[in-house]
Amino acid sequence: MQKHYLTPLFVPTSIAVFAGAIRQAEDDNWHSTAIRHALEAGGFEGTLEYLDVHTSGTLGDLAQARADLAIIALPSRDIPAALGIAARLSCRSALVVSSGIGAEEAAELRRVASREGIHLLGPNSLGHQRPALRLNASTVGALAAAGPLALVSQSGALTAAMLDWARHNAVGFSSVVSLGPHTALNIADVLDFLADDSETHSIVVYLEGISEARPFISALRSAAHAKPVVVLKAGRKPAGNEAAHTHSAATVGSDDVFEAALRRAGAVRVRSFVELFSAAMCLASRYRPVGPRLAIVTNGGGPGVLAADWVNEIGLHLGKLSAESVEKLKPLLPTHATLTDLVDLSEEAGAAHYRSAIDVAAADKQVDGVLAIYSPKAGADAAAVAQTLAEVPRPMNKPLLACWMGDATVGAGRSVLIESSIPTFRAPEAAVGAFGNIASFYQNQMLLQQTPPPLSALAKPDIEGARLLIDSVLAERRTVLTEMESKTLLSSFHIPITRTMLARSANEAMMIATQVGFPVALKIDSPDISHKSDVEGVALNIMNGAGARDMFNELMERVARLAPTAHIHGVTVQKMAGARRGREIYVGLVTDDPFGPVIVFGAGGTMIELLNDRAMELPPLNQFLARRLIERSRVAHTLREWRGASPVDMEALEHVLLRVSEMVCELPELREMDINPIIVDESGAVAVDARIVVGSSPQAVSGYARGYQHLAILPYPARYQRECVMRGGGTCTIRPVHPDDADMLQNFVRELSPESRWFRFVSQFHELPPSMLSRFTLIDYDRDMALVAVVQERSVADDGTVKETESIVGVSRYATNPDKASCEFSLVVADTHKRKGLGSRLMEGIMDVARDKGLSEMDGLVLSSNHDMLKLMRHIGFTVKQFPEDPEFRLVTYSL
Repeated sequence: MQKHYLTPLFVPTSIAVFAGAIRQAEDDNWHSTAIRHALEAGGFEGTLEYLDVHTSGTLGDLAQARADLAIIALPSRDIPAALGIAARLSCRSALVVSSGIGAEEAAELRRVASREGIHLLGPNSLGHQRPALRLNASTVGALAAAGPLALVSQSGALTAAMLDWARHNAVGFSSVVSLGPHTALNIADVLDFLADDSETHSIVVYLEGISEARPFISALRSAAHAKPVVVLKAGRKPAGNEAAHTHSAATVGSDDVFEAALRRAGAVRVRSFVELFSAAMCLASRYRPVGPRLAIVTNGGGPGVLAADWVNEIGLHLGKLSAESVEKLKPLLPTHATLTDLVDLSEEAGAAHYRSAIDVAAADKQVDGVLAIYSPKAGADAAAVAQTLAEVPRPMNKPLLACWMGDATVGAGRSVLIESSIPTFRAPEAAVGAFGNIASFYQNQMLLQQTPPPLSALAKPDIEGARLLIDSVLAERRTVLTEMESKTLLSSFHIPITRTMLARSANEAMMIATQVGFPVALKIDSPDISHKSDVEGVALNIMNGAGARDMFNELMERVARLAPTAHIHGVTVQKMAGARRGREIYVGLVTDDPFGPVIVFGAGGTMIELLNDRAMELPPLNQFLARRLIERSRVAHTLREWRGASPVDMEALEHVLLRVSEMVCELPELREMDINPIIVDESGAVAVDARIVVGSSPQAVSGYARGYQHLAILPYPARYQRECVMRGGGTCTIRPVHPDDADMLQNFVRELSPESRWFRFVSQFHELPPSMLSRFTLIDYDRDMALVAVVQERSVADDGTVKETESIVGVSRYATNPDKASCEFSLVVADTHKRKGLGSRLMEGIMDVARDKGLSEMDGLVLSSNHDMLKLMRHIGFTVKQFPEDPEFRLVTYSL
């Protein structure tokens, strides 16, 4: 299997170092001295050679030398020359350790590196560490201990502080990467490597900003699908946002939107430096909780109550033992133990009591995790209780966390817990927060699995009519739609609206009001007025024709006085919504830099700004995501049976959100949208008012993404699904892979013959490792594609019932190369379905997608002994050549 393109950077076997002498007097580049000290103290296990850009030898000498990585710690004027020499050494990666290089100079270095075919980490990077290789190519401090945790940071100072903290808390790292402003390789590139890295089990990220949303979200989703990712982001408040942008030279964006993006990517966000590592350690334990219910086992009521309070504070639930568990546990505990809410073992509790309580709680279906709290008691042995926890069989099927309160008398017990890799904390709140991070991670993983198509399964909207309306508005050099235009746009996507008609005179208003039925609402209609209430342009509950006539004149006079330059079309007349117990809801759209369009849900009405109830989600949505979006809002609890009102029609409300998602996906011109209020009750939902802002969309690009470049998450590309008739009979469906296909894909690999597995993976494994399975099923359809051939199979159960199941019988895929112009393909067909034409159909399909994406070349490596594959490649038109780096392979290429 091919190595990741950044392997030479992070896992080099040979390094060429360009750095000034340690003794040099000129110290305008202190990094030279620091990097030499770091490399020599680390004890790198590979080949290390120091070169000088001014006396580096002849071209003939350089042609004979090779290196995986060039480390450059020189004054900025010498860096281009060093990159040129590195290219002659066949380096495909370079690390520039420096600081203070501006945007223009950094752009020039990126151009030089690109011209030389070098992947460049830097400039303004303080380097990276790979402790398992004894490689310290950084200026952030001594080499960290080896471990399964990867650290990626956009701040050199915080990287150094984190490493110092880790040294005193027995935390080890697989990789440490320090990024700075204007780096060529960015945080998305590093995450992409770490997602594939077998030495990395979990990832912590300190982030100040990002430059491009799509690559960042793509890499983060891929990494978080394979292993836990914890993010600490600076700039949560406006002042911090501004400071972070200045420091990192990257776009920060709205903090609420960033929260929504992380949640959708399957990552966990923490709020503090210490919480970052506690969350990472807990998540690395690979616990698999099924919910947020935490049982608290304690030997003191006060600490238990503190923990229970924090459970409620952060939105978790207290895990209470079932009646059966209470009956089983009660005889095993001291007389004064209580099991009502907390599992309070009383002050008499010893090690055996803790063990009994933990075993029962772990087996209880009403509990998702267990927190054991110990507070010092006279004559008690804290270490013995800790040893009991350490002896609990692992892995437990639920998270087990510990809180040993105090200091002097519990130190030995805390050491036992640390040595046993049981997450342990000094305060109950910290322990509960850590469990909250575990619960959040797996809740977010559910969101990560959702990959909706751009259009729902509801009735097809009138997309062409909607685009014509927007084009006409933009042609008039307007950006704000009138109420009539906004409601027309909503109607194009089948969002229910109140019947609205435009009156251009007082008599016309009277006649329309009489026709639609009283009471009615009158609103000024003007492209120049965004908020009608600001100019007193709204009148409600008009009860008769004369009132409608008089109010028309009054509205026109008011607006002429308060907004004399506004162009007035007239006054809209609409029947007042009749639901007496309906709830007022707001659904909207905001556009964020850099994440693009974001759907917003919350309480509506005239007090929307005061209530500030805004739950957010990135499009596209499906019904699962729509319901989760509603549940995160504060208004959600009023949508159930509330103060005598019946529960609202949740399905109707979800349909509105799905329709808004369709609008956002299909209309990249949308910039802002406020549908407020939407009146929802037990009979349905109806939009009463709407305000929509549009703008010119970016020029379309080729490929499936041409309509969706404005989205941070690309929708599922359903357009590539097709039915295929197989040679010899039978049909199959060829479609893009979906995250839900993981089990089917694993079964497919297991059932391949050893020869087929070897030809495809050049490995003897029987099944895909979890990280590889994640990478193969959750992909960014913009940069990668995988097509699966799926057949329906019938089986008859013992009771005679017929069951239909799906199975994968073939897979083709490509991954875009770093040059973004070519791609590497792979193909495998089930042994039971060979010679049925599936290989050709899967290759034709994946080649069509690559062309649609705008790629120019497809290549791949095929084992020389895989004669059937080579024959197929020649038949399709691929060129077959020797692969210079390994004679066991053939390089096959095709110009798309």
